Amino acid sequence: MGSILLIETSAKICSAALAVDGKVVFSKKNDEGMAHARLLPGFVDEALKNLGGAKIDAVAVSSGPGSYTGLRIGVATAKGLAFGYDAPLIAVPTLELLAYTVKSSVEVEKDALICPMIDARRMEVYSQLFDADVKEAGETQAEIITEDSYKELLQTGKKIYFAGDGAAKCSSVITSENAVFVDSIEPDAANMAELAERRLRNGEFVDVAYFEPFYLKDFVATQSKHKVL
Repeated sequence: MGSILLIETSAKICSAALAVDGKVVFSKKNDEGMAHARLLPGFVDEALKNLGGAKIDAVAVSSGPGSYTGLRIGVATAKGLAFGYDAPLIAVPTLELLAYTVKSSVEVEKDALICPMIDARRMEVYSQLFDADVKEAGETQAEIITEDSYKELLQTGKKIYFAGDGAAKCSSVITSENAVFVDSIEPDAANMAELAERRLRNGEFVDVAYFEPFYLKDFVATQSKHKVL
């Protein structure tokens, strides 16, 4: 247990939060657009004031995929703070954060899958499959959504919970009765607390000097076969 500063800037929302002993004691976000460079320093200052001058035990940042500019700003800020406070840096994958938010928001059937999607462009999304316990069930990928996407999995009778800004544009294409679209799931620093706390307990840190966001920009979008691990 300890105090963790949480930063999330992977999409249009800019957010920061502070978790102390596993409980979020401060959070602030702005969803008016990409103004992260201007907003984030103020959010961080407000968060740190809640510590009353005490040292933070770790800095956690959403690590992508997502907006190139947003991720760069968030990670650069997190690295600077971790270095300045001599605190470990924790990376929380954005798609895992979204899957966890789904799990926390709705009742997910035990044998179902969760598929968070981040809008890339046109009908392209960044996506990953997770099981109902938010454990990885597939690899992160860039894919172009068609009417055949996830068809084989959905035909087995397995429910898939789709969420995120990428999923919103796919609801008219993926029409199976086993496809569940969960609205209003967005990356938010306040939802990172448990994922970051788990990594702090397990000593799962990244190198402050060399860590880079997972942009996924070099991936070539393909129509995935959706093999579950």
